[in-house]
Formats: sequence, structure tokens, C-alpha cells
Amino acid sequence: MPPQPRRHLLRSSLCALAISLTCSAPTYAQSIATAPASAPPPSTPVPVAVTAFAVGAPQTTHPSLAPGDTALPQATEGGPAMPPAADLPQLIRLDDALQMFRARGFGILLAEASVASAEGVERAASYVPNPQVNAGYGRVFNYTPCPGCSPDQFTVGLSDNAAIEDSVSGKRHLRVKVARSALAAAKLSRVDAERTLTFQVKSAYFQVVQARAAYEFAKDVQQSSQHELDLNQERLTSGKINEGDFERIRQTALEAMQGVDTASQNLRQAKVGLGFLLGVRGRIPEFDVDKDALKFVVPQPIASSNADGLLKVAFDKRPDLRALGFQEERAKASIALAKRQVFPDISVGVQYTQTGTSGNAIQPPTLGVNLIGNLPIFYQQQGEIRQAQADLATQSLTRGQNTSQVVSDVETAFAAYVGSRTLVERMETALLASAKKALDITKLQWLAGKANLTDYLDARQAFIQTNVEYIGDLTNYWTAVAQLEQAVGTELRQ
Repeated sequence: MPPQPRRHLLRSSLCALAISLTCSAPTYAQSIATAPASAPPPSTPVPVAVTAFAVGAPQTTHPSLAPGDTALPQATEGGPAMPPAADLPQLIRLDDALQMFRARGFGILLAEASVASAEGVERAASYVPNPQVNAGYGRVFNYTPCPGCSPDQFTVGLSDNAAIEDSVSGKRHLRVKVARSALAAAKLSRVDAERTLTFQVKSAYFQVVQARAAYEFAKDVQQSSQHELDLNQERLTSGKINEGDFERIRQTALEAMQGVDTASQNLRQAKVGLGFLLGVRGRIPEFDVDKDALKFVVPQPIASSNADGLLKVAFDKRPDLRALGFQEERAKASIALAKRQVFPDISVGVQYTQTGTSGNAIQPPTLGVNLIGNLPIFYQQQGEIRQAQADLATQSLTRGQNTSQVVSDVETAFAAYVGSRTLVERMETALLASAKKALDITKLQWLAGKANLTDYLDARQAFIQTNVEYIGDLTNYWTAVAQLEQAVGTELRQ
């Protein structure tokens, strides 16, 4: 092997010296190694060795969830009010994160505002036109009034502004039907927005838990590497190892320090991403998460279901499908309304006029009734009808497309769930124990002089990579469960 690639391999593998040469291996690896390979998978995975205290989490104003954290925003005339900035509790569990997201997440608040707008449209569509009133005055010039006559003319009129025709013809009813269908669709769209955003919150939460476990594991590696460096300093003095091997071990300790800094950065970035989804308005404070959130269990609703059963649930529960059904009803009502608008708007009015009060006056007191409307001779709403028909066709096609999308979502999510579950089960039943056993054998061979340092470092690197991969597999598993919940449209973690 060329010197430079070999050095790169050794540099990446020297992190392996972190754990096994210490007086005791990490709890995570030990518990896996002691379990027989033929034993059934445990109900929960053995956790990574972590400290009991929060990583860099300072005390907050309240160490647990306060009522204000999950209180729904107060309603205003224009929709939900902007919640004030609030501190985060020191420990946030998954259910706590979902409560805070539903109470003050930006996506939910925007969806609520859309519903408030649709409610305003529905109220406007149900209006009854206000009556019209008119009054006028005129004067007759070059006129000599007779007794009881007057050159002053007075006119007063009152019109229903087509209110009677609007109700009798069914136009108002159709307007209300269109608006109510749109409002129902908006409410379901709000529920659908919560469905998709909930998946984002769950995924971000699992990433924080993964980053926390990786950070704790990196600290264990760094501490073990430093301890190994101290032990081999004595072995170098006694001549049991050469100076080159010692420098490689020293490089391992330095690389482990690099790993801790990188893991700390990743943890902070994951927390910032979760804080944004939770609707934190200011700088994201430090907080801790539930380290047991990634423990492997199979939710009962999923264990007793298959892809066909979950697909039936999705067709029944998905709010986006139901919303498109209301959009289709809205489009049909819009066609009926556009056709009904061809009927002219007819206003019924009464008018009183007088120019004098006697029978000989120019205009004796007169009361009249009039009808005013437009004649649909040149235009009969062809454009509006065509637009409404095109809207109906679009909504029908969108509903069909979304139906196919639901099938694709469920199939994809279920395949991801089955694949990630298989990886985790294989990890817990065989792979972790195999990696630990290979490490122990190679360690004994190296100490006995039957294997070189490179072989041992390779085994150590494989062991560490297997444990890190296990953490990633657990994260992928629970993310797949959340993705399946999103695809089905209901909670499955019960």
C-alpha cells in the first residue's frame, strides 16, 4: 500500500484506541458483548454510554414545562395572536416538543391565519345587499305658481338593491355554498399542514437525540484515548512499543478531540433547527432531550398491520384528500353560480315625487314602483362559466393525482420502515456482538505479539463505526415510523 493512503487509513482508524485498552470498555459495548448471539432481540436497545447530566444545558427560568409553553395563542379579530417569546424547559421530550409546536409554531400560525381569512370570505358571501335610498330636489324656472302649486320639486326613492332577486334566484345560496366549501377545505388544509409539519418536528427531534448520543460517545472515545495514551507512555519507557507506534496512539487522542468538537457543533446545529420549528422567537437557549427516545420498540398499530391495511387507513384519514373533495364541491358550486349569474340582477324600488300639492300642480304627489335590471343580450357569463369548468377539471385531476401520491407515500414509507427495522434488528442480534468479539480477539493477539498494531486499529475502527452506525440506524428507524405516520395521516406510536 502506498505510504500516504496507508497513513490516511491509520489516522482514521486510530480513533479505535479509545475504548478497549482502558480498564473497562464502555457500558454500551460491554452489554452487547455479554449477550449471546443466539438470544432474541431485546425490547429496547442498550443505550450508548452517556452521562446523566445535560450537555451544556444551563438552568432555565423553569426546569419543566410551564402552562404558558403549551397554551394556545389568543384569538384576535384577524386570527391567532403572535405568542410572546418564551424560554424553553431544560428537558424537552418528544410529546413536549409537539405540544409547543402546535401552540406557537410558525407553520401552524400561518395555517390558522388562512382559516381566519376563509371565514371572512364565508361571512362576506352570505351578505344581504343593503337597501338604496335616494332623494332629490328641483326647481321650475319661469313658472307662476297657482294656488296649491309650487316651483319646487321633491323626489324620494327606496330600492332593495336586488336583494329580493338575489335570494329568490338562488344566487346568494350558491355564493354561500362556494364559500363554505372553501372554508371546509381551508380547515382541512390547516390539519394537513399540521400533519406535514409534525413529521418535520419529529425528524428534527430524533436528529437532536442522535447528535446528543454521538456527542456523548465522542466524549467517551476522547477520554479513553487519553487514558490509552497515558498507559502507552509507560510501555514506551519500558520498551514494549516503539516510538512510531506511540506517535500513532498519540495521534489517536488528538483525532478524538477533533471528533468531540465536531460532535458538539452538530449537536448545537440540530438544537437550533428544532428550536426554529418550535417557534422560538429569540436566540435558541440550551436544552436537553430524552436520550431514551431512540430505544427500539415496534409500535403495536404497525406490528399488526401491512401495507394494504395502512393504505386503507390513509384513504380514510388523510386530510389533504378530504380537502380536495371539498375543493371539488366548491368548483361545482362555482359553475352553478356562474350560470345563475346570467339571470339579470333586478332591483325593486318605490319612488315618491311632487311639484306642488294640488291637482293643478305640475307634478301632483305621485307614488311609483319600478324595476331596474340589466339585459343579458351581448354577454351571458361565458368567460366565468369557462373558468369555473376549468377549475372543476383542475380539482378533479388534482384529487386523482393526490390519490396516487397517497399510495406512493404509504408504499415508500412502509418500505423505509421495514428496511430500517431489519437493520436495527440485525444490529442488536448479531452485528454489534460480532464487532465486539472481533475486537477482543484482535486485542489479545496484538498484546501477545501475534498481530500488528494496524490489525488492531482496523478492528477498533470497525467496532466504533458499527456503534455509530447503530445510532444512525435507530434514528432512521424512528424517522421512518414518523414518515409512515405522516403518510397514513394518524399517530402510530401508541
